[in-house]
Amino acid sequence: MNDRNAVFFQVPQTPVRVSAGDVQLPILYYDASALYAFFLVEQEKIRELLLDAELEPGMRVGSKAIVGLACYQYRDTSVGVYNEVGLAVAVSRQNDPLSMGGWRDVLASFTHPEERRSGMYVLDLPVTTALANAAGREIWGFPKFVTPIEFELRGNQFSCSVENPDTGTALMTLAGTMGVAVPARPFSLALYSYCNQQLQRTTVNVRGKSRISLPGNVRLQVGDGDHVMVQHLNRLGLNNAKPLALLWTDFFQSRLNAGVVVADAPATQRAAMSMSRSS
Repeated sequence: MNDRNAVFFQVPQTPVRVSAGDVQLPILYYDASALYAFFLVEQEKIRELLLDAELEPGMRVGSKAIVGLACYQYRDTSVGVYNEVGLAVAVSRQNDPLSMGGWRDVLASFTHPEERRSGMYVLDLPVTTALANAAGREIWGFPKFVTPIEFELRGNQFSCSVENPDTGTALMTLAGTMGVAVPARPFSLALYSYCNQQLQRTTVNVRGKSRISLPGNVRLQVGDGDHVMVQHLNRLGLNNAKPLALLWTDFFQSRLNAGVVVADAPATQRAAMSMSRSS
């Protein structure tokens, strides 16, 4: 599926210059494969990584909440060919309580993220190109870094690994044989990030025939070392973790829209962001 002339892509675009070149917003993804792995993690572990009281864990199940690991192979986009992996935690804003642990909000807006009040807060977002890195950091404040990423999806076999850019060893590997799968709707995203000391909300419109599956023997292995992504994965307790479920597709298409400012970052968040980006 690679129809650049589809109505889905016929939207107004705005040019934006970043340090590595020019991009058009929204960024358009014409042909890609994607896999989302969902994990249940204790809410207290998630709160320790949220840095302040602005956001709280969302998509809650008892004492736990959803953490997502998204793996992408972008074969054709308006910013070139690249791979990407995103580690993100489900969140809602503390001053906007949601019923049913936030699940009603997500399920009611599964394909319409512009109607969603909850979202995913991105902790790590490695990519394989300088332009994708610069655009993500400078436009949205996403915590991107450039490194090799291997991605392979063949039927129910999957493997994705992120390399440590300093040592060449694996930061993480998600791999295995997926279990029983059934057709599913594509999952459009609402993302939260801090950019220029302001909380932004960004929507990603997604389409494409998808499947949801049981984890089978797919497991997440976390590498050694003190890289920030390794620290995040270990603090969430995800080494050798089994996903709750997997959502995947070889027919991924999307629009990554400009973000909208929803709040200024409090002083504690500004200090934490400054320390994180200087490390």
